[in-house]
Amino acid sequence: MPALHKLSTVKIKTTAPGKYSDGGGLWLHKRDDGGAQWVLRVTVHGRRREMGLGRLDDVSAKEARTQAAKWQAVARDGKDPIKERERERREAAKPLNTLANIAADAFESRKAELKGDGKAGRWFTPLELHVLPKLGKIPVEEIDQQDIKNTLGPIWHTKADTANKALTRLSIVMRHAAALGLDVDLQATDKAKALLGKTRHVIQNIPSLPWQEVPAFYFTLAEPTVTHLALRLLILTGVRSAPLRFMMLDQIQDDIWTIPGEALKGRKGRNADFRVPLSSEAMKVIELAKPHARNGFLFPSSRKGVISDATMSRMMERRGMAERPHGFRSSLRTWLAEATDAPHEVAETVLQHVAGTSVQLAYRRTDYLEQRRVLMERWGQLVAGLSAGKVVQIVQG
Repeated sequence: MPALHKLSTVKIKTTAPGKYSDGGGLWLHKRDDGGAQWVLRVTVHGRRREMGLGRLDDVSAKEARTQAAKWQAVARDGKDPIKERERERREAAKPLNTLANIAADAFESRKAELKGDGKAGRWFTPLELHVLPKLGKIPVEEIDQQDIKNTLGPIWHTKADTANKALTRLSIVMRHAAALGLDVDLQATDKAKALLGKTRHVIQNIPSLPWQEVPAFYFTLAEPTVTHLALRLLILTGVRSAPLRFMMLDQIQDDIWTIPGEALKGRKGRNADFRVPLSSEAMKVIELAKPHARNGFLFPSSRKGVISDATMSRMMERRGMAERPHGFRSSLRTWLAEATDAPHEVAETVLQHVAGTSVQLAYRRTDYLEQRRVLMERWGQLVAGLSAGKVVQIVQG
């Protein structure tokens, strides 16, 4: 029988760099830099495997010998001790590998890809509201399609867009878990979608005012409050809510507002800032808003940060209106189509839409600023009640 425990305490401490057998497949590797570690050599299915058991500074000879005996017994049973140890670690980590923890880690890893590093929370919200309350405490490896179906079933037809977003985010989380080495079912979300079936939900567009009625509504926004001024500028510029709410004074140069590309929907990673020509009416609104500015933000909240996404919507709701702020983009786009002869690509650029094929975009080197300047000045005059909305002719250059 091969000798065991061949290395004495003195020898372990005093031997020169090299590899020393303690017997039973246990070896002590001493390096030239003074470090040392225990290594177990086993043979599984005719193949030799080396399994690290820890540094000498952390693992005593007694502990290393106990571990070696345990894993040698596993190898004699025909199992790979390295894989078995990893399985044990996964089992021990299951309480930590809950869906909630893995989802938070996945979100953290994706922040750099998200607008504003995901600070608005919209990427995580569908999971937080509709998935994690039911599945958050379950180990991610145990989640299957039936769990997902039961979780999203109640909103699959009534809140189809939200449910689909939740399912998409959950699929990303599952792939993140797999990348961490966890044994998850990557097809679980696809299987759940098959079980849920086709949604009956009919997508409804956000209600908007006819462009002819916008001046009358604009006239009612007469108070110099942050909410009224923000909504006035939203109407005048045709931008989305987020860039406007986070508008900063240093983004304005003369009559041009430059929105950072990272703040624009669909432009993440494009490094494509967007220039918004400011009409005379828009410049008046900005001057009225400047006294409210705080920390560089033109539309600050009364508490901290900037006004919320719901502030303007709630004001319209309190007035009994079905329309919402985002609908003014539709009002503007309809005016462009019905009351101007603006080319399609110019009109789409007004709303920061990316129009054209990838090849066309690669060769296009203009943002139609001057054409848009004319259009937005006339829109501003119409909205402020200074014109009758006559047809605007645009010369394409």
